[in-house]
Amino acid sequence: MTDAEFEEMKGFVFEYLSASVEKEEEGGRMRWYPWHSAEYRHNHILNVVELSEEIARKEGADVDVTRVAALFHDVAKLETDQELHAEAGARVAREYLDSRAEYPDSFTEQVCRAIEHHSFQGDLTDLALETQCLIEADLLDKIGANGTALMLLRMGYEARTHMDADEMVERVLERGYDAASRVQSETAEGIAHQRLKRVTWFREWLEDEIAAMGD
Repeated sequence: MTDAEFEEMKGFVFEYLSASVEKEEEGGRMRWYPWHSAEYRHNHILNVVELSEEIARKEGADVDVTRVAALFHDVAKLETDQELHAEAGARVAREYLDSRAEYPDSFTEQVCRAIEHHSFQGDLTDLALETQCLIEADLLDKIGANGTALMLLRMGYEARTHMDADEMVERVLERGYDAASRVQSETAEGIAHQRLKRVTWFREWLEDEIAAMGD
């Protein structure tokens, strides 16, 4: 797959997300938190693409299958219920790939299977390696500095003060430890532990600088 083809896919995904928001009055599922906007969802998708590519390359998975599945994994997130978005995203990906004659059926099937299974909650080693890479990347984007920034942003929308920051950061750490316990590849484990270390440092800085925090 060429870089130009992949860039075209990126454009399609962002346009699809934007159209989902615009259809809110017609039944689209747009929630008020900013990270459920087309911009945030697209950024999350691109983060997952980057992480999944890194994991796939180092773990020997098919990089093109992995990155295309990552690009489409949440494409239907803003218009579909949570429990249905993986299947809906696979349908969108299939329609897109089938409309381009250059992608073989075997490639499309692998991509769609990874998207359909990216919400799988069981042992990741039971899945194809490309699906595992996608799930690990999806888990990793919710932790670390990015996850911390989003959780602190959420404080403002919930009318919390900075005194609640340690509680919010603790939630990021809990999510991070859960993610670290689920990922299987050495690459993903390394990224998880690096991100957990950053959040742990940040929590320590908060406790050092804000009176009574951490008591």
